[in-house]
Amino acid sequence: MKSMTGYGQGSVQQGENSIAIELFSVNRKSLEVYCSLPREWQSVERVLQEKVRKRLHRGKVNLHLQFSGSSDVDALPINKEGVFATLSELKDLSEEAGVLFAPDADFILRVAMALRGGASDLPQVELFHDSILNTLDQALDAFVAMRETEGEALASDLRKRLDQILAWVQEIEEQAPSRPAFFKKQLLDRLEQLGLELDLSDERLLKEVSIFADRCDVSEEITRLKSHLVQLNDCLSAEDPVGRKMDFLCQEVFRELNTIGSKANGLDITKHVIECKNELERIREQVQNIE
Repeated sequence: MKSMTGYGQGSVQQGENSIAIELFSVNRKSLEVYCSLPREWQSVERVLQEKVRKRLHRGKVNLHLQFSGSSDVDALPINKEGVFATLSELKDLSEEAGVLFAPDADFILRVAMALRGGASDLPQVELFHDSILNTLDQALDAFVAMRETEGEALASDLRKRLDQILAWVQEIEEQAPSRPAFFKKQLLDRLEQLGLELDLSDERLLKEVSIFADRCDVSEEITRLKSHLVQLNDCLSAEDPVGRKMDFLCQEVFRELNTIGSKANGLDITKHVIECKNELERIREQVQNIE
């Protein structure tokens, strides 16, 4: 089991250049991958996203790639003829306008860059394709390892909470069968207080007790509830993503607890149902962060 939050980084040196990638994520219902890349290297974004999607299943993942090093790798040639022609035309234009034309090195550089179509100072991304993927592998390994570590901590906490809920459910299961007898005694006490003649074999009295016994029978709900709790506990040891499944099971557990609370109406049972719901809410909060 893995958490959806995590952080990982990797770096690769290629000659005088280095590439670094950082990954960090928060919880999401599905997988969302956002890449922050140098503008000139946007073409590699889809490849990086696909590689991330092969390793992860849920969460909002942010990928940040940084390049540093020499800027003259694969430098594009300067169009000298174009630069001189442009400067000559600008000089003629300045003379016609009566404006002093004294270009400096920065101005000439900007003219040269403009004639190169605004070409980037960065080298072509194809030259670093393998290094980029290796860097991402490093970052993903560290990222997944952190998710697994946090997942183990979550699993340990959830096991304790599930064990506590199961203990309360077992107490409910022990107390539930006594509800019909308690109702019968309560009904007889009320009839006696009203001064009515009591006939324990009266068909109407027996029917009333029978109807209540049927209505407050929660054996099926307890069976389903215990099954859901066992499945939740099994999820904690699963290798595959279980976040959605656990979220669904938590909803089913809550539904069964509601039914038990409304059918087996009793102070002790109601108390345990409330305790189970409180603990279940803490579990649901944790489950929202599980991949």
